[in-house]
Amino acid sequence: MFDKKYLRNFDFIMLATVCAIMLISLGIISSATIINITGDPNYFVRRQAVLFIIGFFVMLVVITTDYTQFYRFAPHLYVLNLLLLGAVLVFGRDAGGAQRWISLKVFDLQPSEFAKVIVIISLARHLVSREGNFDSPFSPIPFFLHIAVPMAVIFLQPDLGTSLVFIVIVFGMLFMAGARVRHLLFYAVSGIAVGLPLMWKVLKDYQKMRLLVFLNPEKDPMGFGWQLRQSMIAIGSGGLRGKGLFEGTQSQLEFLPAQHTDFIFSVLAEELGFVGAVVLLLLFLLLIYRIVRTAAVARDTFGSLVCIGVASMLTFQVLVNIGMTVGIMPVTGLPLPFVSYGGNSLWANMIAVGLVLNIGMRRHRLMF
Repeated sequence: MFDKKYLRNFDFIMLATVCAIMLISLGIISSATIINITGDPNYFVRRQAVLFIIGFFVMLVVITTDYTQFYRFAPHLYVLNLLLLGAVLVFGRDAGGAQRWISLKVFDLQPSEFAKVIVIISLARHLVSREGNFDSPFSPIPFFLHIAVPMAVIFLQPDLGTSLVFIVIVFGMLFMAGARVRHLLFYAVSGIAVGLPLMWKVLKDYQKMRLLVFLNPEKDPMGFGWQLRQSMIAIGSGGLRGKGLFEGTQSQLEFLPAQHTDFIFSVLAEELGFVGAVVLLLLFLLLIYRIVRTAAVARDTFGSLVCIGVASMLTFQVLVNIGMTVGIMPVTGLPLPFVSYGGNSLWANMIAVGLVLNIGMRRHRLMF
């Protein structure tokens, strides 16, 4: 049962930061989709607002449930996660050359988004069982195996970006759990040396072209390089203060593909300029700082590890998404947390933040 005394420890700053990012998102989505195939200029922004409200109520459920219950049911969640990911390969809907969604009539479920949160919870429980026992260089192996199966299934969908998130999560959580830095560096270097050649052999042709265009943007400027080229033009033309909301040429004239999803940061930078981009980055920085702060004050190791997993996940997604829009990261299809249009990513991230708020709120046991 929820005790109102927990509200004394509630991080209202973190919640307000998420809401501020979402308000920015609604403004940019409104601008990016004012011209769309439905003929209704408010169609996408209205849907995103509804998705946010639903996600907010789901987050409240997570906040009011003692987070130790997630520890208790972590193995069951892990199995459910594998079943859902497997179901995608069998029953999933194909779109854009990828099979990542299960049609539920009302909406399309993307299990890979929720898999990140479930893996954070289950991996945190697994790490607690080995707390302080990382002297051997082989100690991290069971935890790499923990993420291997869901990561491999997601990679086969194919979803390279999301599968890479798991690697960042496990390294971040292993470091927090006490794994030796030299051991982690060894596995990181070994993984790059062995994994890249193997990965190249199984990548789809369009994924290979994305990597080649990243290395040489002029390789296919009218094809696979078009998106990156238009993104950089949009960001560069925004200048210091931007062209103004609803005034961006690359977005309003539909030169920029995926402008309300993966490349929404390009729209923001064009219309709100360097100032708007910095404001958004500072909000993300504040959010991640509050999450790490919660990890430091959590009452148990499980709570700390979950917070670090969430911080690792969000940090990587922000860096990769913004990095790909400015050409310093390959295009991987990772959405910008809380900003890109879409329900699955938004809900998964709100559940993750709800877990962190839950852990911070219960950092002290109630004595009266």
